[in-house]
Amino acid sequence: MKKLVKLILLCLIAYPIISIVSSCSEEEDCSMNARPMMECYLYTVDRESKRVLNDTLDSLTITAFDTDSIILNNQKRVHSLSLPLRYTADSTVLIFHYSKDPKIKKDTIIIYQKNTPYFLSMDCGYQMKQSITGGAYSRYLLDSIYIQEKEVSIYGTENLKLFYPQP
Repeated sequence: MKKLVKLILLCLIAYPIISIVSSCSEEEDCSMNARPMMECYLYTVDRESKRVLNDTLDSLTITAFDTDSIILNNQKRVHSLSLPLRYTADSTVLIFHYSKDPKIKKDTIIIYQKNTPYFLSMDCGYQMKQSITGGAYSRYLLDSIYIQEKEVSIYGTENLKLFYPQP
């Protein structure tokens, strides 16, 4: 009987300690809060039917302006892009290189965005909400850009439609 009483007392004393230790040791999973990426899809407009069709570029390299960052390195058969936006500025400048030949012109795309920091948790710290406010672009190969969805997210929602002319 004494052993049973001691066991019950031990359980009553140990339970709060175990629950405190286990609640402090659980770490929040910050991987679910990945960096938002701007999703872009390539299109063309059929001259005869005026229908919007999916498009593919044979080769594409994307660099960030005024840095040595290569975002996409000579990728083949490109039809969609996931591109980061800068956290430290209100605009992101991307250079689209269609060939390794430096004589071939390239397109420059400027994305204007609003960066809004928000506190996620003690474990994960701050995250950044980003929304596209506008854009500008050169027209070497690129014909036009349409902003489909302004809010940049982690869910793969299409933000930009990049239109290229039919060959």
